[in-house]
Amino acid sequence: MESVIDRAFAAALYGPDAGAGRAGGATHGLDTGASLLAAAPTADAELAARGEELLRRAWERGWQPADVLRLVRRDLDEPHVRLAASLIRAETRAYAPDRLPARWPAQLAALDAHAPWRAPDRFAHATAVLALYRLLLQLPPTEPVGPAPGTPVHLPPPHPGDEPRALTRIRALLAKAEATGYPQEAEALTAKAQELMARYSVDEAVLAARTQAAGVPGACRIGVDAPYETAKAILLDAVADANRCRAVWNEAYSFSTVVGFDPDLEAVDLLYTSLLVQGTAAMTKAEAGQRAGGRKRTKAFRQAFLMAYAQRMGARLEAAAAPVTHSGTDGGALLPVLAARDVAVTDRTERMFPETSTTRVRGVRDGEGWAQGAAAADRAHMAHHARVEG
Repeated sequence: MESVIDRAFAAALYGPDAGAGRAGGATHGLDTGASLLAAAPTADAELAARGEELLRRAWERGWQPADVLRLVRRDLDEPHVRLAASLIRAETRAYAPDRLPARWPAQLAALDAHAPWRAPDRFAHATAVLALYRLLLQLPPTEPVGPAPGTPVHLPPPHPGDEPRALTRIRALLAKAEATGYPQEAEALTAKAQELMARYSVDEAVLAARTQAAGVPGACRIGVDAPYETAKAILLDAVADANRCRAVWNEAYSFSTVVGFDPDLEAVDLLYTSLLVQGTAAMTKAEAGQRAGGRKRTKAFRQAFLMAYAQRMGARLEAAAAPVTHSGTDGGALLPVLAARDVAVTDRTERMFPETSTTRVRGVRDGEGWAQGAAAADRAHMAHHARVEG
């Protein structure tokens, strides 16, 4: 005999209006399914188990916890985000640490920021759960950036040296740069952080070449959220290129996949996040100044500002990357090492994304916003790299 869960799912997830409107929008099928579940408290355990099974299917299709939470936040509401965080915590609790992919522990730790949701009644809870499950059910396969949980993970040997200390220092420098109200101080802090990033990346490449442990490029996903996602995707692409990575933007699901070697992926994530924070703060300040002068600024100003910021920052980062690869007292012996890595990254990107397309960027209609954004990129002064000695 068909269970109450099956009947609720048939109405809410597989019925004729299951794909109608917004992912969490109310439909007759959703109301019917929620009514069935609200009247059957003995089905709660099975309902939770079905949700965990939907998550396992999502992992097998290439999705990760941060991806799922990002889509839930974009398409649904805060109660659904909290439900998703609780469901992910419950499903991943069964995996041993050595059965979790490398970047999953940090993503799971971030879930602690979302407290469990307490619904006002059983019907409201069932409605939210079914809306969340409907979104999970509709997730298509995507390019995997690592193994699914449950797969044995071969952890690398301990790093010889002060890698954790270096990364901690980089994060601290960028955090100070974002917090300070003095452009000159932010410039000095971010320049030092970029210098440490470059030194760390090059040291890793040289060490891998000397020990014949070059490995293969990896990949990670970085969220590119609305508004002004085109400008943000361009900025991320520029940061990736400057750090010998490749970025492919998936506009439909609000993320870019960045392909590169692990030290460079770390640099891209840290630097992009910091530049975005600083660019947004500069935009807000510039807009306030315009309003104080009696000039009303609109979405066009903000769009132009961030587009100019991304373009100018890309040009500066590209120009600054060249000295790193050509430095050294040995007349450029580092070039073959980095060139081999570039080839590997390009090959991995083409295999992951055999078909890509370009997108047309909408015209910028606010000249003042463009000028202010370009000036903000100049003030950010992020293009310093370390000189490679020996």
